[in-house]
Amino acid sequence: MHRRRRTALLLTAALVAAAPLLSACGSDAHPGAAAVVGDQRITVSQLEGRVGEVREAQRAAVPDDEQYQQVVARTGSLTRDTLHSMVLDRVLHRAAEDAGVSVSRKEVQHMRTGLEQQAGGARELETVWLQQYGVPPVRLEENLRLQLEAQKLAEHLGTDTSRPEFWKALSAASEKLDVDLNPRYGSWDVQKSSRVDSGTPWLRDVSEQT
Repeated sequence: MHRRRRTALLLTAALVAAAPLLSACGSDAHPGAAAVVGDQRITVSQLEGRVGEVREAQRAAVPDDEQYQQVVARTGSLTRDTLHSMVLDRVLHRAAEDAGVSVSRKEVQHMRTGLEQQAGGARELETVWLQQYGVPPVRLEENLRLQLEAQKLAEHLGTDTSRPEFWKALSAASEKLDVDLNPRYGSWDVQKSSRVDSGTPWLRDVSEQT
C-alpha cells in the first residue's frame, strides 16, 4: 500500500458518512461540553475552534467566494467529523499508552520529511492533508504523530489498522475512558470506537453554516 495512503488510514477510517447536523432544542445534559473522554472535557468552544482552523485553511486555499462555498457544501459534516476525530485521537492515545507504545518527535519529523518528498514539497503536503483528510496545516504534525501511534500500536499487536484486532484495542480503550458525547452530536459506539447519530426525537436537523 502507498505510504501516504497507509499513514492516513486511521483518519479516513475514523470519518463518518455525511448527515445533517443535529442541534438540541431541549435541555442540555452536557453544559459547555461537546464530549467527555475519561477525565478530559472537549468543550464546545474547543470543537468550534478546531472547525474554525479547517475553515480558515480552506478559505486561504480557495479565495474565490463561489468555490469556497462549494468546498463548505462538500464538507457539511465537518463539525461532527471533527468531534469524532478529536475523541478517537484520545482513544487511540490511551490504547497506545496501555500497550507501552510511544512516538518521538524525531520519528514524526522523519515521517514528515518522507511525505514531503513524495508530495513534492511542504506546501504540497499540507494541501493534500487539507483537501483529502480535512487536516489544516497547523495540525499536520499532530496528525502525523497519531498516524505513527496507530501504526506502531498495530505492529505491537501483530496486525494492521484495518484488522479487528486493532479496533478491539481501541474499543477496550473507549470502554476504559467511558466516552460520553453531548446528545446534540450523537453518541459513542464503544464496540466500533465510532460516533453515531442520535435518533432522539427532540433533536432537529439544521444546516451547518460557516
